[in-house]
Amino acid sequence: NITQPLLGPCFRPLQERMSNVILYIYQALTNATHLYFLWFFFILLPAGSKRAVAVAIGTVYPFISSVSAAATDDMEDDSYWLTYWSVYGCLFLFMDLLETWLGQVPGFYSLIISATIYLMLPMFRGADKVFRNILVPLAGLQELLILRDSLLIRNQMLKSLNPERSKAVSRSIARFFNGESDAADPDVLRKELKQSWSALNISRSVTPSGFGKKTSKYERPQTINPQNLV
Repeated sequence: NITQPLLGPCFRPLQERMSNVILYIYQALTNATHLYFLWFFFILLPAGSKRAVAVAIGTVYPFISSVSAAATDDMEDDSYWLTYWSVYGCLFLFMDLLETWLGQVPGFYSLIISATIYLMLPMFRGADKVFRNILVPLAGLQELLILRDSLLIRNQMLKSLNPERSKAVSRSIARFFNGESDAADPDVLRKELKQSWSALNISRSVTPSGFGKKTSKYERPQTINPQNLV
């Protein structure tokens, strides 16, 4: 009772942290044990069954995800799975060419499955890394990749901002990339965005008739403080 008020606040965060670490280690060991038993039964299969399992892992779930992505308006998931299929096609050709000589070697299909999981899971984004660093430079399509990334950024900007603010950001970014801003300084871009948003708020306060009359305090639209823009 005497030491609890003194030592309790000090040791309670440490206890919670250690509990989280122990839980994480327990979950990792449990998952590793399950994967080990699956891998043990997998290596006992004949070569033809191993190939079927490797192909099923690389095609079934990505096919379902690709169909679901095609049914939505979001381009990011479409681009993700299109990139995966491009890279997985190369991996499948690699497997198809080498399995005649290496198919009976222990660990060959395990390596193929590991590479497929690395390419497929979003936590690794392996397909995007291979696509950007290997396939695109080999094909000489760096410019098209930059244009695709710009389109994704533009769609994300349109989704996150209202149309008027999006136009102001687009103009500032265009001047920024054209060299009209000072030495690629982010502070300059931030200042330009604030000025654009301030001008937009001023234009909103003018009546549509164009006579330069400002609306009354009851009709004036609510403006946004440019300091909160960025």
